[in-house]
Amino acid sequence: MTACIVGWAHSRFGKLEGETLENLIVKVATDALDHAGIGPDEVDEIVLGHFNAGFSAQDFTASLVLQADDRLRFKPATRVENACATGSAAVRQGIRAIDANAARIVLVVGAEQMTTTPGPEIGKNLLKASYLPEDGETPAGFAGVFGKIAQAYFQRYGDQSDALAMIAAKNHKNGVDNPYAQMRKDFGYEFCRQESEKNPFVAGPLKRTDCSLVSDGAAALILADTGTALKMRRAVAFRANEHVQDFLPMSKRDILAFEGCEQAWTRALKNAGVTLDDLSFVETHDCFTIAELIEYEAMGLAKPGEGARLALDGTTAKDGRLPVNPSGGLKAKGHPIGATGVSMHVLTAMQLVGEAGGIQVPGAKLGGIFNMGGAAVANYVSILDRIR
Repeated sequence: MTACIVGWAHSRFGKLEGETLENLIVKVATDALDHAGIGPDEVDEIVLGHFNAGFSAQDFTASLVLQADDRLRFKPATRVENACATGSAAVRQGIRAIDANAARIVLVVGAEQMTTTPGPEIGKNLLKASYLPEDGETPAGFAGVFGKIAQAYFQRYGDQSDALAMIAAKNHKNGVDNPYAQMRKDFGYEFCRQESEKNPFVAGPLKRTDCSLVSDGAAALILADTGTALKMRRAVAFRANEHVQDFLPMSKRDILAFEGCEQAWTRALKNAGVTLDDLSFVETHDCFTIAELIEYEAMGLAKPGEGARLALDGTTAKDGRLPVNPSGGLKAKGHPIGATGVSMHVLTAMQLVGEAGGIQVPGAKLGGIFNMGGAAVANYVSILDRIR
């Protein structure tokens, strides 16, 4: 890997009244350039991660990044999309441009505005990230898809409601100290565990506290080749960056195994020359608590069916052996689709340079990221290491 993160920016996530998609993109692009200490004229390429699928009437958005500064005019700019892993797809395209010596500096932006869309339409838009011939009529939309996954997991391995509640409580507690998070409230285990008027069942065994939030938000990164990065204020290197795409129909795979996730982690760890024991923390894709649980197993932290133990014994707590989602994850931070993967890389870089504030993992040296699109269809793993 030759690419490094040398600057970043992150908006608050949530229902951002008065904001537009364009405003969100422009603000983080401008702030990331300032943070890196470079001018727009030094950017060689621009990549925008924007899922859309009906969230924005403006569906041709790559050039919105150019609104940040007239000096970005005539730079190559491309929008990429890969469902909920759209942000990581944008990061990967930027890395590949640098690896190919096609660019020295790349501006990567991820953005989404979801909350201006009516509720029923949000569900329809998100369900487009599933295989419509099989799942297109699923009640409760994408939550319904993961509700079915949770139900199947419970049938195979037993009721894991305690573990799901512990994951939700952990991530909400972590999110309290994240200034970018949409929901900064520690609900506690008991609230997450019990069905109530404020925490009803949404789909299958999943309650409201098991589901990530509909959000607006944006994040941006400046990527540079290693030689350039080492002359700059900070440099967080990609020890590995892997992308594995799996079948879209869940009927063609064991949906409880998240095999694409497993493959991506296996390749990334091998290429980085490290093991899970070397990681200081992981930011993983907890679109639903059952996803985080299965990801423990897919990444190799636990055997199949035994991931619950890690949530219940504190292994993945912020002060545990391997903190998972010290940022609060998608569960507390929010999940503006196109921004999520970029956000995960920003927050990981902040940890590694010791600038993560209240969510800082003490002594963080090596960070892992897993971002997925659909039900473990698009799978991206990055391993980051500070070199300056």
